[in-house]
Amino acid sequence: MAVAVSALVLAAPVSAKRDRDRGGEHEHEPEHDAVRDAVARGEIKSLADIIEAVRGKLPGEMVGTQLERKHDTWLYEFRTVDRDGRLFEVYVDAANGEVVRIKEK
Repeated sequence: MAVAVSALVLAAPVSAKRDRDRGGEHEHEPEHDAVRDAVARGEIKSLADIIEAVRGKLPGEMVGTQLERKHDTWLYEFRTVDRDGRLFEVYVDAANGEVVRIKEK
């Protein structure tokens, strides 16, 4: 599952760059290189580390993720689906792995 989730996180910044190249702008999606640099500097934890930290705290099965930067804070957003089919967005501080907010959609 971590491989599929990693692919989702890495695909979003690449598609954002393509959108900007075509004249669109997605400021909430970080650049691929910026994410890699932030992990290398220790500013944020890798997706694998975050998944390990939140594994038992998610309300359901992980079905997608992305990484966003809001107000100078990196947040991993996990989408999960529980046994009843309810969709949740779980926001996790990328620096420390703490769950910041859980929102049912």
